[in-house]
Amino acid sequence: MQDQENKPGPIPEAEQATAQPSTPADVPAIPTLEEQLAAAEAKLAELQDAYMRAKADGENIRRRAQEDVAKAHKFAVESFAEAMLPVKDSLEMALKVETPSIDSLKEGVEMTLKQLNSAFERNRLVEVMPAAGEKLDPNKHQAVAMVPAEQEANTVVNVLQKGYMIADRLLRPAIVTAAQPK
Repeated sequence: MQDQENKPGPIPEAEQATAQPSTPADVPAIPTLEEQLAAAEAKLAELQDAYMRAKADGENIRRRAQEDVAKAHKFAVESFAEAMLPVKDSLEMALKVETPSIDSLKEGVEMTLKQLNSAFERNRLVEVMPAAGEKLDPNKHQAVAMVPAEQEANTVVNVLQKGYMIADRLLRPAIVTAAQPK
C-alpha cells in the first residue's frame, strides 16, 4: 500500500492548464543575445552613417558660406565700377577733342557730372550738404573752425566740402565752419 501512496496520482485540471508547455504562437520569441547584438550593431552603423552625412553637409554649408562671403568682398564694387565706366569714357572723349571751345568743354563737363550723379544715385551714394544755419550734426558734419556769426551757436556757417553717405552709413563727413558760441 505504501507503493500506491508514493505514486503520483492524477493531476487536477487547474494544475494541468498551467503545467502544459506553451506553443510558440502563444509566447513571443525572445531574441538571443547574438540577435540583440547584431540588431544593436546595425542600428549603430545606421546612426554613424547619418552622423557622418550630417557632418559632411555642415562642412559643405560652411565652405559654401565662406566662398560666398569671399566673392561678395571681391566683387562688392562691381556695380559701382560698371556705373563709373561711362563717366571715364566721357572724360577720355573730351581729352581727344583737338580744339575744344569753352562752351563745348562746359557742356561736356556738365554732361559728365550728370553721368556721375546718376552713377551715385544708382549705388545709393548720397551727398551730405548742410544748409547755412542748420544745426551742427557730429554724425554727418566735421567742424574745422568756429567763427563769430550772427546765427545761433553750433550751427553751420559755411560748407567747405560736401560729405557723402552710402545708404545710411557715413562715407565722408561734410567739412564745415560752425558759429561760435557768444
